[in-house]
Amino acid sequence: MMEDEVLLHSRPSPVPAFCWDEGKPYVGGEFSSCLNARENKLVCVTDGNSFLGSHIVKELLSRGYLVRVTIQNQAVDFEDLKGQMKEDDMNKLESVVVAKMKDMESLCDAFRGCHAVFHTSSFVDPHGISGYSEQMAFLETEGARNVIEACSRAAYIRRCIFTSSLLASIWTSSNLDRVVDESCWSSEEFCRENKLWLALGKVRAEEIAWRKSKELKVRLVTVCPGLLIATSFPHAHKETSIPYLKGGPIMLRQGLLGLSDVRKVAEAHVHVYEAMDNGACGRYICFERVVQRLDEAIQLENELNIQGLVSGGRSGILSEEIHSNLSNSKLARLLHQASQISCNQ
Repeated sequence: MMEDEVLLHSRPSPVPAFCWDEGKPYVGGEFSSCLNARENKLVCVTDGNSFLGSHIVKELLSRGYLVRVTIQNQAVDFEDLKGQMKEDDMNKLESVVVAKMKDMESLCDAFRGCHAVFHTSSFVDPHGISGYSEQMAFLETEGARNVIEACSRAAYIRRCIFTSSLLASIWTSSNLDRVVDESCWSSEEFCRENKLWLALGKVRAEEIAWRKSKELKVRLVTVCPGLLIATSFPHAHKETSIPYLKGGPIMLRQGLLGLSDVRKVAEAHVHVYEAMDNGACGRYICFERVVQRLDEAIQLENELNIQGLVSGGRSGILSEEIHSNLSNSKLARLLHQASQISCNQ
């Protein structure tokens, strides 16, 4: 085993941050200025190299937290992480460690000493036809189970902020002429019958997370974002968008295609975490807008080069906006309260 592999797999130490440049570890020295902020709380973000995970990491760093990042594959994932983070932010990381979702020992090592765990993992295969398979739904469920158990065993404070998806709330065979909010759950049977594998994975993973958290006394909140996009519409992220948009014409027609600015979703995760001491609990649906016109759907398809996946092959512009019953009022109230507290400080 190579020297850098030993360091990568070893139990994380409180300090300093370590990264790899051309296969050699080096010590990050830029994070000392934030040690007094947020009570020096150490938090862990799983799969911090992912599209959402990297934004959560950056948001936490900007607020002064000590952040530990897990990756699943040393070479590829670490390069992804470096590609999404500025060098200054990389140097602020408490540590970067390998922790595979199926390896309980590595997860416990990664979570040891942490005040909270942000679990963002999603098994998306950009090279697959759909980007997500039934097998991945199983892996995601097992990963969620292991994360909650490792959090129970090793985290200093048993808290988990769990990334689910709006898909875990919208798919059902029943009449959707009602408000779709945190009380709604997608039907596993409906997802299987229609091969909505990402939705199946998300709903099963979230359900097992809730079940295990109650059993093991882990304090859990879940954030359920819509389709992740960059700061200006559409600028979607192709690897995560294609599996999400399976069933897109139905989502469009029923007013369920919610879009979530990835930076806003990252901020929401941190706000929910910070509000847990003040009663934040349960699920939080997270989106900024809903695609309610055909021309917007076609614009999204053109950027992703997936013509017909949302519009169903229709063309033109809808004369009227599609009605939507999606509600994010619970999160909106929490964010409003957070802004009020910030203004009074």
